[in-house]
Amino acid sequence: MTVAVIQFGGSNCDRDAVRALEYLDIEAERIWHEDGLPEDTTGIMLPGGFSYGDYLRAGAMAARSPIMNEVRETAAEGIPVLGVCNGAQVGSESGLTDGAFTTNKSARFQCEHVFLRVENADTPWTEEFEAGDVIEVPIAHGEGRFEITDERYETLDSEDRVLFRYCDAEGNVTDEANPNGSTGNVAGILGDRSSVAVLMPHPERATLPDVGGTDGEDVLTGFRA
Repeated sequence: MTVAVIQFGGSNCDRDAVRALEYLDIEAERIWHEDGLPEDTTGIMLPGGFSYGDYLRAGAMAARSPIMNEVRETAAEGIPVLGVCNGAQVGSESGLTDGAFTTNKSARFQCEHVFLRVENADTPWTEEFEAGDVIEVPIAHGEGRFEITDERYETLDSEDRVLFRYCDAEGNVTDEANPNGSTGNVAGILGDRSSVAVLMPHPERATLPDVGGTDGEDVLTGFRA
């Protein structure tokens, strides 16, 4: 039983992801994308970084790796899949989730702590929370602005597929609390299944007590579901 943390050329958060998962007693292994998924895969994490230098669009080239066909097939079987930062971009580009991630409204790379409000607590990634809970995790991205058409956003919202929204410390969803200009302050969304999610903030960087907060722990425990 292993969570496969998939490496693409340019991935740089794969070791962080494995370390965080193992700290939570979740077995994890870094898998080079050309090698395919192990037979004992029980979860998949698409980590952050700059796969293929973000050429064309962030995540676009990695999304066309043959392993992503396996990821989509495995996700359809109910195996949990989590894309983080560049992994969220890969997930979006490969059709695991709706919408797209593009250049921050500030047009600059942003590395800071943000607050997230839990919108849907009925998922593997948020079952330790209640709707409306606020957690603090870091972001580190230049193309993290979630974009989607108004019509598709309304569908996403009505189907309760918004997982997290950027907010202030009190849980208020405001323009001031939106670090990158994302539509609807969206920080994380679900695919067709609640076991498939992508988010721009880094829960694995808010897991080890010695290096920061631990609010990300209860997100990653979704791999135990």
